[in-house]
Amino acid sequence: MPAGTDHLCIRPRGVLRGAVLTLVFAGVLATAAATGSLPRQESADGPAGASTRAGQRSPAGAPVDSAALNRAAAAAMADGKSGKQAAEEFVSRSGDRWGAVYDKKEYAEFEQALDGAYTGVGLSAGRVGGDRVRVTRVQAGGPAERAGIKAGDRLVSVDGRPVDGLSVSQAVALLRGDGVPGSAVSLRVERGRAAWTRTLHRARLATDPVTVRRLDDGTLLIRVAAFTKGAGTRVRDAVRAAPAGAGVLLDLRGNAGGLVAEAAVAASAFLDGGLVATYDVEGEQRAVYADRGGDTGRPLVALIDGGTMSAAELLTGALQDRGRAVTVGSRTFGKGSVQMPSALPDGSVAELTVGHYRTPAGHAVDGRGITPDLTAGERAEERAKTVLSGLGGAS
Repeated sequence: MPAGTDHLCIRPRGVLRGAVLTLVFAGVLATAAATGSLPRQESADGPAGASTRAGQRSPAGAPVDSAALNRAAAAAMADGKSGKQAAEEFVSRSGDRWGAVYDKKEYAEFEQALDGAYTGVGLSAGRVGGDRVRVTRVQAGGPAERAGIKAGDRLVSVDGRPVDGLSVSQAVALLRGDGVPGSAVSLRVERGRAAWTRTLHRARLATDPVTVRRLDDGTLLIRVAAFTKGAGTRVRDAVRAAPAGAGVLLDLRGNAGGLVAEAAVAASAFLDGGLVATYDVEGEQRAVYADRGGDTGRPLVALIDGGTMSAAELLTGALQDRGRAVTVGSRTFGKGSVQMPSALPDGSVAELTVGHYRTPAGHAVDGRGITPDLTAGERAEERAKTVLSGLGGAS
């Protein structure tokens, strides 16, 4: 995933043994950033790009009255004004921290992002000191990498427009442009005292949210950057293919979330059925369950941090509450609110908070996060390996 710590919106969508919660990649949408409804610090022209400031945790606020929202949009349209803008203002005033409004194109973009693909140049950008925007990550094989752009480069302008003073999300909106593969975009970049301009062509890029490798001691390291479609199956298949007794380090650091259905499939790799999470939608209680047949005996340590969000927190809470994994790292972000889409008169879509989810033991996540069993900072992975060895996970 092109960005490290990303905000997402969560909404029920379909059924998976009682529920499927879909986390919508809000970072791909420039409009959400412009409304100020989502706090932004780092962003990417890929499927996830909004980041939170470290330690910033607060509940989503009271549910928005969708009927009143529709009336406000309709009234604006009757006066010849923008229904979408009126809806954005309504949501902003409501205090719904995760609420946002998207036009048809934007909504289609994050639907594509859930498939693990996006159109862009393959870089993430963040503000590093003052008003300057720097490249924080470059996707392998993407247009930006082929143009020689590297993490740490300063982004000066996009199509001749200076980005200093713009929000990162506005800069990303310029990078994404019309979202058409093959369309050109000119980037002015600085590296030290050198500066140059390159014309890149946007491309349809696929993300690889799951990486699997064997460490020297036989430990299986599974890093999940996001729960896009197919990520849960990748985790489950990796566990099934691992040698008997080999321990697993499940790295969820910087995982901005994704599809909760995929997180439930990942949970099924380690649990023999049972509860993954409960949630409420406008007062109605529902639940998400794991499938039966998971590996319940293999030593497991989960790495988490302040960038572990939403669906990744749901998985963490299930593994921790049910005594299946030792969690190592730092407290997770605390995004546990449920959003549902509401169609507006002009065809735009509002994502509004309608409830919250809890871990199997009933612990609320939103605004609180999950505290690890063992707190560790920069040496978290080393500590996790030590813990796993103590569980008999090295072979």
